[in-house]
Amino acid sequence: MGGGTRVQLPAGIGEGFEVFVNGIPQQAGKDFRREGDELVFDRPLAREGRLGFWRWLSLFLGVAGTYRQNDSVDVIYQAAGRRHVAAGLPLRDD
Repeated sequence: MGGGTRVQLPAGIGEGFEVFVNGIPQQAGKDFRREGDELVFDRPLAREGRLGFWRWLSLFLGVAGTYRQNDSVDVIYQAAGRRHVAAGLPLRDD
C-alpha cells in the first residue's frame, strides 16, 4: 500500500473503542482499519518532532510560526469496567 501510517493499540483493547485524530472522530472502514493490534490509516500522519535552537528562537521572538504537520491519535476504550484514554499514540510509517 505505502504512504499510510500504523498505530499500535494499547494492550488488551477489545472491539469497542473510539478513535480520534487531532480531536476529530474517525470511522472504522472509512478513515482507518484494524489489523490485529494496530490501526492502519491509508493517509500519512506525522509528528513535528523536536525543534532545533534556531527554530525555537525564531518562534520565541515571533519571527516565524510553525506550520509543520503534528498529528495526534487518541483512542478511548473500556477495560476492567473503566473508561481509558490512550493519548498521543506513537505513529509508524506503513
